[in-house]
Amino acid sequence: LRRTVQLSAGLFVLGVWIGNSSLLVRSHTGRPKLLAHRGVHQHFNPEGMRGDDCAATRIAPPTHAFLENTLPSMAAAFAAGADVVELDVHLTPDGELAVFHDWTLDCLTEAHGVTHDTPMSVLRTLDLGYGYSADGGKTFPFRGKASAHIPTLAEVLTQFAAGRFLVDFKSRQAREGVAVAELMSRRASYRTAVWGVYGGEAPTERARELQPSLRGYTLASLKACGLAYIGVGWTGYVPDACRHRLMLVPANLGPLLWGWPHRFVSRMHAAGSEVILAGDYKPGVGTRGIEDAAAFDALVPEHFDGYVWTNRIELIGPHVRARSAR
Repeated sequence: LRRTVQLSAGLFVLGVWIGNSSLLVRSHTGRPKLLAHRGVHQHFNPEGMRGDDCAATRIAPPTHAFLENTLPSMAAAFAAGADVVELDVHLTPDGELAVFHDWTLDCLTEAHGVTHDTPMSVLRTLDLGYGYSADGGKTFPFRGKASAHIPTLAEVLTQFAAGRFLVDFKSRQAREGVAVAELMSRRASYRTAVWGVYGGEAPTERARELQPSLRGYTLASLKACGLAYIGVGWTGYVPDACRHRLMLVPANLGPLLWGWPHRFVSRMHAAGSEVILAGDYKPGVGTRGIEDAAAFDALVPEHFDGYVWTNRIELIGPHVRARSAR
């Protein structure tokens, strides 16, 4: 009886291993796809930042002139190898979706006030390079020199008809999701260009309700999918919480997922979802992007068939091209 139990247990474990091993999944022969957070932008050190700190005053000495969430920045990101560019939106009082990161105007521009309370006609006039400083406010290398304005989401989607964008809702208001869904309804090219949505739960889920083909994620959806999958994923079943979603996976948490990496990604694809690999999760800090060649080689599995989140597309894009050519 003991031998029978041991044999049965061994066969069960072997079956679970075979069912979840990535070794038996046909390797993808292409390259990982790249998601450029904020496009090509001025890099800054996020360590120790509080919610109200101004990132623009923490930038490294500039090596290029691109500013986040602008049309030139997005063009540079695609040229560097981005498959998707992440951008941020605010619904303004005049019904436009302004592409701008910060909740207020005080850090990046010469103006003051809440971004979504400011008409687009005013936002277009602001100096986007006003607040940037690499030496603690002694000098401002982009002040008065910015060649780009705050664009609308419609401008972005028109300018980059073949591009793909991940839209970050900066508010928790469902009406922001309605505005994005309505914009997508205007043109087929807009529906294709909006690759996904995330951020505030109410606007994200409302946009997905109105545009059923739209994928997205929120903190709640990531937790729901992750916990459900850890519970039943060993069987090969993909829970409903993981279907037709975006799944952001910190690199150090990936091994907790059954079939990580290749079988997991394959299962998500079969369920209509996409996987985005980010840097390691750190308690109290969260997760960052994968920002340099050494981190990319250490954290991104060979033949990974998902997306990789990076804040340094100008560095990671050329590295991936070179790695794929080997």
